[in-house]
Amino acid sequence: MSRTFSVMTYNVHSCIGTDRQLSPLRIAEVIDRCNPDIVALQELDAGLPRTEMIDQAHLIAMTLEMSFHFHSSIHLKEGGYGNAILSRSPVQLIKAGAVPTDPLHPSFERRGALWAEVELHGVKIQVLATHFGLNRGERVRQARAVTGPEWLGHPECLPPAVLCGDFNALFGSSVYRLLTRQLHDVQRKVKGRLPRGTWPAQLPFMRIDHLFVTHNLKVRSVSVPRNPLTRVASDHLPLVVTLELP
Repeated sequence: MSRTFSVMTYNVHSCIGTDRQLSPLRIAEVIDRCNPDIVALQELDAGLPRTEMIDQAHLIAMTLEMSFHFHSSIHLKEGGYGNAILSRSPVQLIKAGAVPTDPLHPSFERRGALWAEVELHGVKIQVLATHFGLNRGERVRQARAVTGPEWLGHPECLPPAVLCGDFNALFGSSVYRLLTRQLHDVQRKVKGRLPRGTWPAQLPFMRIDHLFVTHNLKVRSVSVPRNPLTRVASDHLPLVVTLELP
């Protein structure tokens, strides 16, 4: 029996493409073509006028016949905006909450994280998904938080574990170094393959979307699908990895 599974992380830009068209179903098509077992999505709207009041996580999950959990990082009167984890297998939400903002700049956009447990091949996999801020100091606080005792360092967050999302942080940055103290960057674990950028979708020269894994997960393949559909569906490209269970 195969012991492999695939994970995708994807910032979907409120399902508004580079052509300025709103289309959650186009995002669902991108996911469907990649056919991952687990998906982490960032920048989803739920019940907001700017995106026609659509609960985007729910619509995408229902279209793909996947289970999901959504966490709203920003709560507005009409609805919310945040992150989701989708799965083809049973998924249990362990925790959803805010990650720190910069206390000197309370006007910065609120950011959040989700921690879910997905059971695959009889193994429980811990999946953490997040979206870090645009300010460097804020990102450092957020990296310390998600690797600390409330999230990855929690006694119940046992390997194998995956941490993924839009970190707004480049390779070699202080945030990246904090995250790779405990985890492997999947894009650097495939021999003979150079890491690829994920943003902006039309000319992806920056690698700010990442997928990190615990040491007991083997990286079998990594892709950043770049085609006519992914170049238009969002301003980010998706990152997809195939992993092998210990």
